Amino acid sequence: VGGLREADEESASREVVIDTALRSLGVDPDVLLSDPRFDGTAARKTWMSFVFPRAGKAPPASRLHPIATQALRAAQQVMMLWRQHLADLDHHVRSCDKMRAEQGEKVVERHPLSLVLDNLRSCYNVGSIFRTAETAGLREIVTCGITPHPPDNVKLYKTAFSAADLVPTRHFASTLEAVNALKSEGVRVYAMETAASARSYTDVAFPKDLGCALVLGNEVSGVSPDVISACDEVVEIPCYG
Repeated sequence: VGGLREADEESASREVVIDTALRSLGVDPDVLLSDPRFDGTAARKTWMSFVFPRAGKAPPASRLHPIATQALRAAQQVMMLWRQHLADLDHHVRSCDKMRAEQGEKVVERHPLSLVLDNLRSCYNVGSIFRTAETAGLREIVTCGITPHPPDNVKLYKTAFSAADLVPTRHFASTLEAVNALKSEGVRVYAMETAASARSYTDVAFPKDLGCALVLGNEVSGVSPDVISACDEVVEIPCYG
C-alpha cells in the first residue's frame, strides 16, 4: 500500500459509494479514518486502496460490475478486517493460537466420547463435525477409509479451521479395523443408523467409565452392514417428519 497516493478523477465518487456501503454494514468510515486505533491497519489500507488505487489498477466500472457493486465488495472486506481488529484490541474474540499461547500447557478435560466417521465423502461435512467435536470437548475423532482427515487436506481446514488441530484424531484404513481397535480398548461402540434393531438414543444408558464411540455413516449409504454387525449396539435419533 505504501505511502499516500494522489486522488484521481474517480476518487471522490469511489469514496462516497464505499462510505455509504460501510455505513450500511455498521462501520463508521469517519472512525476508520480518524481513530488512531486503526493507524496502519489492514482495514484502513483496504479503504485507501479502493479510493486511491495505484495508477492503472482501478477496475473500470461496467454494466456487469458497476461502481456500487465494487464498493460493496470492498466494504465487506473492510468490515471483516474492522471487526477482527476490534476483537483483537478488546479481547472479545481470540484466535486459537492466541488462546493456546495464553493457556500454555493447560489440560483440557474431554468427555469420554469418540466419533467414528465411516467413509464420509464431504470435506465440509467432516470439517463441521470437527468444529462441533471441539466445542463439545469430545475425546477424539476417528476417521476411516476415504474420510478426509488432517493434516494434509486443505479443503477440510477451510471448514474445520483450527478444530482440525485441536481435536485428537487418528485414521484407520477401514472402519471395521477402527471399531475392533476401540473395542479392544474397552470402548463400547454404537452404530448411529436407522435400522429395525435400532433403539432410540434416549433409551440407552451410555457407559461413562471407559466411554463409548458413535459410528457415523456415509452421506449416501450410511453405516456399512459389516460395521453395524461389529458394533455392540445400534442406536438412532428418531425422526418424525
